[in-house]
Amino acid sequence: MHGDDMVPSGYRRRSILKSLLLGSAACGSGLLSMTLDPQCAEACSRILWKNSLGTYVGRGEDWFSDAPTDLWVLPRGMERAGAVADNPYKWTSQYGSLVVVMDDHVSMSGMNERGFSAHVLWLSDTKVAPRDPKLPAISISQWMQWYLDSFATVKEAAEASRNLPFQIRMAMDHNGTKGLFHIAVEDVSGDSAIFEMIDGEMKIYHDRRYVVMTNEPTYDQQLKVVSQYVGFGGDKPLPGTSEPSDRLVRGAYYATNLPDPANEREAVASLLSVMRNVGIPYESPSAHRQSTHPEATPALTRTIFRLIMNLDERVVFFDRVLSPTVFWVRLDGFDFKKGAEVKKLPTNGNDLAYDATGKFKPAKMFTFISGTEDTLGGP
Repeated sequence: MHGDDMVPSGYRRRSILKSLLLGSAACGSGLLSMTLDPQCAEACSRILWKNSLGTYVGRGEDWFSDAPTDLWVLPRGMERAGAVADNPYKWTSQYGSLVVVMDDHVSMSGMNERGFSAHVLWLSDTKVAPRDPKLPAISISQWMQWYLDSFATVKEAAEASRNLPFQIRMAMDHNGTKGLFHIAVEDVSGDSAIFEMIDGEMKIYHDRRYVVMTNEPTYDQQLKVVSQYVGFGGDKPLPGTSEPSDRLVRGAYYATNLPDPANEREAVASLLSVMRNVGIPYESPSAHRQSTHPEATPALTRTIFRLIMNLDERVVFFDRVLSPTVFWVRLDGFDFKKGAEVKKLPTNGNDLAYDATGKFKPAKMFTFISGTEDTLGGP
């Protein structure tokens, strides 16, 4: 599905939109080893901003607690197999990557050495197809890593996704929380695509003009939401709550109005300012209620960290809410050649500052959550 007809009229209301790409990504995968109703994960924001300096990505991670989150360095040439019981799909990583991993279970956001980046996004409508044992398969927890391992551009990823070489299987943690998400990818050129698995069918939205995204609802409906507001073809005023649709519109509005940066410092500061606007206060009433009463639904989460990615220079800036400083890592400082060590950098309780590229330590590769035969989405 290419979908040129899905771009709202009035969307490109200023010339700056010619170089703007933004969106919102679901935080986490719902695959953490903790009891959690999936509705509580419906938050988080990601903005991709194309400006005169290059392509920058901002991502805010919203979760109901300060979940263990680590940065991992994965080299080229790693042999992988689908985390399924029968007929696993096998592949070898063509590109090394820096990935954000929550609870040592699933890569949820990352960038490879070619400046191609990807993010898992919460989507409760996710539903995989019934199992065909004749086809190889992977766990949905591995889906995003396959993109980072395999592609340098969005065009390549979109073409491969039109005829996937494997089936995707649902995965869930030991508490039965399912991995319900779609995936957003982007590259240095500012190209973008969104992949959704709906009723067992792959839905592909590939167009650099698809500039806004949040975790809910499905992407075709998200475009309709934005088109209702002033500045994007509609007459509704700018909304102010922490609901996904409201963050979607605010992110689009503020990122559209960002001035072109003079340098990287300005670019990072500008994008962080928008990420903070669409974030959720750490101790908001709804967040506190969810922390103390996890059985309560629906509930909003809290922003626990933000990422800013400079795709051109291959730099990732990390801003953890409970830490007083921002740190960054440079992909050109890592050894991605085949046979190089897998490395890890914990971020929880680790007050890092400035360039932390040299602080990664060798680690045993994390294990993806296994796929099941379950095809259903929802709780």
